[in-house]
Amino acid sequence: MDLDSITEVVAPRSRAALPAWRPGDAWLAGGTWLFSEPQEGVSRLVDLPSLGWEAYALTERGLAIAATCTIAALDRIELPAAYAAAPLIGRCCRALLGSFKIWNAATVGGNVCLALPAGPMIALAVALDGTALIWTPEGGERTLSVRDLVTGPQATALAPGEILREIALPAAALKRRAAFRRLSLSPNGRSGALTIATLDASGAFALTVTAATRRPVRIDVAHLPEAGELAAALAAAIPDDLWYDDVHGAPDWRRHVTGLLAEEARAELAGGGA
Repeated sequence: MDLDSITEVVAPRSRAALPAWRPGDAWLAGGTWLFSEPQEGVSRLVDLPSLGWEAYALTERGLAIAATCTIAALDRIELPAAYAAAPLIGRCCRALLGSFKIWNAATVGGNVCLALPAGPMIALAVALDGTALIWTPEGGERTLSVRDLVTGPQATALAPGEILREIALPAAALKRRAAFRRLSLSPNGRSGALTIATLDASGAFALTVTAATRRPVRIDVAHLPEAGELAAALAAAIPDDLWYDDVHGAPDWRRHVTGLLAEEARAELAGGGA
């Protein structure tokens, strides 16, 4: 879609060349959402890929994913065999339904910062203890867990002028066993409920719920819970007003199927399945 309100596009080559933030600015990453509908009040685009960030860095500390890393590039990453949770990356990429054109343009950071409940990069980052590195407009930086970064539908904890620079997934989280479940109202529909359960070597269990809720929910238990214990934890963690309501699923349906998916994921880990 043409954005007829845009009067300027800035393509900085370094952080020092970033323009001072002003009302009407928008960060441009892949643009798959930005150019999909009118953007009232947006007059200037600041192109982030022009900064030339490497898509990702794999070190002994884990995996650092640039905000401008595309879904296609993320899906191609080959991780060490010790990272048992590695298949989650591909599964979350495929939860972002779109053509190869979308995959080669849409970015990890854009998916997170758009903060749609169904954003699968949000689910991936929250399930694997993702930490966001944020550039502040004054030239500094701060870090924030992704579970705290996304606060609601299309709402984040980013202040005006702040930029999501990268998301770091620690090695310890990547070594966990994981179970992924997703459901939608139609075969190629947007996620109505998505759950990821993980289990580490100490027996600590975590369940991440997205798509069904207005913001990501993470439940941590020091041991692998029984079915009834997990159901009770879900009920306690997600009040009625936190279930999301849109054309992709009613709250009561989302509550019901989330319980089913969570138990399936818990049972998979309890049974030792991959």
